[in-house]
Amino acid sequence: MPTNDRAFRYDLDYRQLNLREQPELYRVGKGEMGVLLVQPYKSEILPFWRFKTPDIARESSEKIFLLFQDYKQKDDFIGMDMARKFLQMGYTRARRYANHRTGQKYDGPVPNDQKGRSGSHGREQLPRDEDPVKAESARIFYNKYLEVRDDPDYQKLKKAWQEKYG
Repeated sequence: MPTNDRAFRYDLDYRQLNLREQPELYRVGKGEMGVLLVQPYKSEILPFWRFKTPDIARESSEKIFLLFQDYKQKDDFIGMDMARKFLQMGYTRARRYANHRTGQKYDGPVPNDQKGRSGSHGREQLPRDEDPVKAESARIFYNKYLEVRDDPDYQKLKKAWQEKYG
């Protein structure tokens, strides 16, 4: 069990869990934590997550926003939060490719003992090469992310969730 009750639970076997059936196990965590783990939400949202061009990003972010609205109508906070995480990830990944054509921010591979962790781990940052198409995709996702993050119902449910479950 994590020492911080609000920390995302990486100790759970998400391949075997359905958090719609066991919502008490979900933790918001920080940023995008767990976005590619939590079922059934990952399977419901991931097929629509794309950012290659602004048109694709617009269509993707709108579909994910509609899923957010659907989860909201069902008072499904986990679904709302997962939609928020996918929108945030759309922004961060598009921004990464806007800054670095290959998507690689640092020179060289991640050291074996640091795999799964973010950061440079002593590697040099590669030079930025701004891609305006990916930058526009990032902006589209960022605006939808802000709309979801600042939604009053989302904020209310998030606060209640954290008070109830940690």
